Amino acid sequence: MINNLVRTFGALSLALVPLLSAPAAQAAAAPPAEVMALADAVGLVKVTGEDRTGYSRTKFKHWNGGDDKSDGCSTRNEVLIAEAVIAPTVEAGCKLTGGTWRSYYDGQEVTSAGSLDIDHMVPLAEAWDSGASAWTLARREAYANDQGADVSLVAVTARTNRQKADQDPADWMPPSPEAQCRYVGEWVATKLRWQLTADTRELEALKVYAEGPCEDTVVRYTPAV
Repeated sequence: MINNLVRTFGALSLALVPLLSAPAAQAAAAPPAEVMALADAVGLVKVTGEDRTGYSRTKFKHWNGGDDKSDGCSTRNEVLIAEAVIAPTVEAGCKLTGGTWRSYYDGQEVTSAGSLDIDHMVPLAEAWDSGASAWTLARREAYANDQGADVSLVAVTARTNRQKADQDPADWMPPSPEAQCRYVGEWVATKLRWQLTADTRELEALKVYAEGPCEDTVVRYTPAV
């Protein structure tokens, strides 16, 4: 009897080991964050020509069910909840009421979630031009809903997001001067995170900021898995 109990307890203990060690294993598998000066980060971005042939937003599935599949919220609403300065009330169906946000592109305070867009730091069309055209549908979906880095998706006023459209820093920068160095750093971090390239004009624009007003900007990124 005792021997049977020992064997049973031992089997249960062994069965629990993978469950207990899984988070630790996942943490060990996560790639380390890279931290460097903006100029060094810009130097890591590969240069190539861009080609928009075959691009469609429908090739980047978004918004999906977000990181927490049990909360009933889309990626869009999860980002809004995460970035709120004053948290909104989350009602049935993940309807957001109240709350306050600060759109860093233009420094505007926003008190209605419906007045905000969730901007892809590197727009979907730009990502396609820069390497995503060769990705699988699953990887493009992961990119379009990326909450693994807090710079990939950003809640901003619809006006600034639509002004930006699919332009890179050679053609558009946030209207708030105080936002520009942060923006360049986050743009480069996203390109490196997803191993996206840049065209010559884009890279030259990034170098101007990296070697001038934004020379003290630090870039942090974790490679996407």
